[in-house]
Amino acid sequence: MKIARVIGTVTLSRMHPSMKGYKLRCVEVVESADQIQVNQDDAKPIGGDTLVAWDLVGSGHGDWVALAEGPESAAPFRPDVKPTDASIVAILDHCEVQTS
Repeated sequence: MKIARVIGTVTLSRMHPSMKGYKLRCVEVVESADQIQVNQDDAKPIGGDTLVAWDLVGSGHGDWVALAEGPESAAPFRPDVKPTDASIVAILDHCEVQTS
């Protein structure tokens, strides 16, 4: 599970038939706790990797989200098999990072 921020929407002219009804979002992955603390209420890019993920929760531009990757990204669809490698599985309302 990773934390990411939605930075855009992907539009397709064709997609796998089993994925109709879901949206694709561009997300920027958080690589360190400092990126969350400094940018939590800011719209500036955080500099992480950019991924395309299936949006299962209805997130919007600028939302902080929990991102599942790999086989876990398809877990919400079970027992159906879906062609996905990254899924947004939660919208984060607040994220507090404590450093020692």
